[in-house]
Amino acid sequence: MNKARIAVLVSGGGTNLQALIDAEHSGILKSGEITLVLSNKSNAFALERAKKAGIATAVVQKKDFENAGAFEDEIIKTLENNNTDLIILAGFMCILSEKFTSRFNRRIINVHPSLIPSFCGEGFYGLRVHEAALKKGVKVTGATVHFVNEIPDGGEIIAQKAVSVLEGDTPEILQKRVMEQAEWIILPEAAEKISKGLLE
Repeated sequence: MNKARIAVLVSGGGTNLQALIDAEHSGILKSGEITLVLSNKSNAFALERAKKAGIATAVVQKKDFENAGAFEDEIIKTLENNNTDLIILAGFMCILSEKFTSRFNRRIINVHPSLIPSFCGEGFYGLRVHEAALKKGVKVTGATVHFVNEIPDGGEIIAQKAVSVLEGDTPEILQKRVMEQAEWIILPEAAEKISKGLLE
């Protein structure tokens, strides 16, 4: 069966990458296959996860280039050499330029740990999102999968899942619940949906 070729971009531990790898093994993700994991950090644990799963890896670090444009060009080259159909940002800590996002229009998706348009945009990443949600006192948070454009967290929404905020939650506890109950479910589902659409 013909499958969409997926590249996952990572910067850290790769828990969302693991959810995608697991989804591929369990058959939730069947229209796409992860053919490359690219990191902007050579010590990202996500690279170990990829190697363990037998997936090709690449490292492109900003410090090795004169400017952001040259850094992005190298990522584009790596992705195109891999014949990438779909790019998934899974904790990738770089804001991509319009030049990059328009080149892969509607072929880049990201998972964000809140219900967009709440707690999103520039500066909202990682634990900061959950700290802001708790500070505001919201009773419901969640995760969103969206297309990526040049505006941080600004692209069209593909999927959302709500998660309850409970009494006594800390940012760390809430982060874990949002991952387990939302991110790890809707990201593989969205990857399947978009992969299937690309094949059609």
